[in-house]
Amino acid sequence: MISWYKAMNLPNKLTLSRILLTFLFIFFILQKGLIALILATLVFFVAALTDYYDGYFAKKHNMISDFGKLMDPIADKFLILVAFFIFVHMHIIPLWMFLVILGREVLVTGLRIYAISKGKVIAAERAGKYKTVSQTVVIAVILLFLILNQFNLSAHWAHIGIVQQMVIYILMITTITLTLTSGLSYVWNNRELIYVK
Repeated sequence: MISWYKAMNLPNKLTLSRILLTFLFIFFILQKGLIALILATLVFFVAALTDYYDGYFAKKHNMISDFGKLMDPIADKFLILVAFFIFVHMHIIPLWMFLVILGREVLVTGLRIYAISKGKVIAAERAGKYKTVSQTVVIAVILLFLILNQFNLSAHWAHIGIVQQMVIYILMITTITLTLTSGLSYVWNNRELIYVK
């Protein structure tokens, strides 16, 4: 296992680290208190940075690999879906929004796996990158709101200010729109796979 990890290039190591950081994020976000929230937020930001730098190093040093093409978007989805699922559990966002995002990711991931069975690896599209950025921004904003609300111990998410609710709702609607648009674009641009026998 260790030798396999050492044999990986830097971008792939960053991708794998994002998956490991997601588990660390889960641990901290489920704890109580301001310190745990701050640590969860820091872990999320570090994980999000690995998404940028794995692609940066892969392109700059010509380290693009089939492993990276497949696992990079999967690692992104894992981090994002975990965060949104936890926010649903915390009653910060409605379940239907999470289900829309989940449905899109399941569809796209299913198409990727199907493509692999046909001997083709599909890289992430630009629209998908925009979608990921919007989702990351929403999660970051929610985490920052959670931290700010800790300074008022009597505040709970059921009683947060109308401004916070509006900001989260607007950002989520934007994210949902980009999620659906990128998903439809992805399926359309790879529609020939459906007819491959």
